[in-house]
Amino acid sequence: MPAGNVRPATVEARGWGWRHASRLAWALHDVTFRIEPGERVLLLGASGAGKSTLLHGLAGVLGGDEEGESAGELLVDSAPAAATRGRSGLVLQDPDSQVILARVGDDVAFGCENIGIPREEIWPRVRAALDAVGLDVPLDRPTKVLSGGQKQRLALAGILAMQPGLVLLDEPTANLDPDGVIEVRDAVQRMLTAHPATLIVVEHRLDVWLPLITRVIVVGEGGVIADGAPDQVLGTAGAELAAAGVWVPGHPPALPQPPRAEPGAILLAAHDLSVARVKGVTVASDVDLVVRAGQALAITGPNGAGKSTLGLALAGLLPPAGGHVEASGAFADGAGSAPIRWTSRQLLTRIGMVFQEPEHQLLAKTVRDELAVGPRALGLSADEIAARTHELLTRLRLAHLALANPYTLSGGEKRRLTVAAALATRPRMLVLDEPTFGQDARTWAELMAMLAVLRDEGAAIVTITHDLDVVRALRAERFELSGIR
Repeated sequence: MPAGNVRPATVEARGWGWRHASRLAWALHDVTFRIEPGERVLLLGASGAGKSTLLHGLAGVLGGDEEGESAGELLVDSAPAAATRGRSGLVLQDPDSQVILARVGDDVAFGCENIGIPREEIWPRVRAALDAVGLDVPLDRPTKVLSGGQKQRLALAGILAMQPGLVLLDEPTANLDPDGVIEVRDAVQRMLTAHPATLIVVEHRLDVWLPLITRVIVVGEGGVIADGAPDQVLGTAGAELAAAGVWVPGHPPALPQPPRAEPGAILLAAHDLSVARVKGVTVASDVDLVVRAGQALAITGPNGAGKSTLGLALAGLLPPAGGHVEASGAFADGAGSAPIRWTSRQLLTRIGMVFQEPEHQLLAKTVRDELAVGPRALGLSADEIAARTHELLTRLRLAHLALANPYTLSGGEKRRLTVAAALATRPRMLVLDEPTFGQDARTWAELMAMLAVLRDEGAAIVTITHDLDVVRALRAERFELSGIR
């Protein structure tokens, strides 16, 4: 990739904090640190600690006074971060929100065009950036047909092409397959070698980034709770950080007990199934599988193999492009054998779906009301709705956010909210697309324990995941998709 002439940025926080207008508590408070030009920092903290908020603040995209209030100062090159937006490149937690244009090449070129890179230099940068992140698709490929993981690579390519002085990565590998994780890490490393920049990366699963980073900063209640060289922070305070939910090598979370019984009756079967998100563009075919009561099934495979599309078809939300999905008579219980023809109300108690992008299923103005949407649609009593929402708020560590707007939650909190919303109607089958995205070690273990209990109570758990620890935790049968090339 062509080397730029932009120098690495200096970053400084002086007693900085932020509170969104709809939340009572500060996302961060009294955060103080200084990052020298060219440092490579891993930013850690429990789910909801405010890591993404800090990156948004440094990128100058938190919003004005009408969205919330800030305290202290957040500086890039000694100037307020909001006044230096051209100096930083941010890869968001949700790659969907960063796709702007209809074609892959145009989308990667967009940032370069906006900062005034000469036209003759833009397209070599675009091609080099796509090669660097391993997104091997034509420049005119429609962005709408990309998988979630491919969109993540697309967003990173757009940042790499800009060659900023400050690179901000918010869980850039969260939805990538294992090979993709290494490719993206290596792409960042190559970029920093060819074009030195200051790096701040947020990741819950940090092993892959340790060879690249030079410093670890941990944020939590009270601001910065640890700061120093990786060996120092993770070694000296490793046990304490792990207890607070931080992923620390050598401190794995507890796994649930094995299943209490063998899987039971078939609930759903796919026969010679083909699936397509966009009409005429088949992403997986010849799928034959069964889903049984009391079973955990993990759908795995590389990005773009069609895992999420298959999940939507199994959940009755997307018609098959070929073949069929058939529910057993007992599971359908009078609703008909094809889930795609079930009404929304019929789906509520049979199949719950948790989308890869939480924002795609948020409907209410508060977290509490979000959990009540399904139960209200079922016509449950006010007392029963209150009981169910209270239980889920508590079990998924969301009680303190009951009155918050769901869109102000962190990525991990949104994920737990959408899982809770699916559980609120107590369906007999759950389809969860990347259920552990954004979770710290503590919430990951609690979520695995909850799903294991549901499995043992007879529910079918279908997970679409790149997190092989999920497969091990749930003792899941693995169904590998290779996709269509």
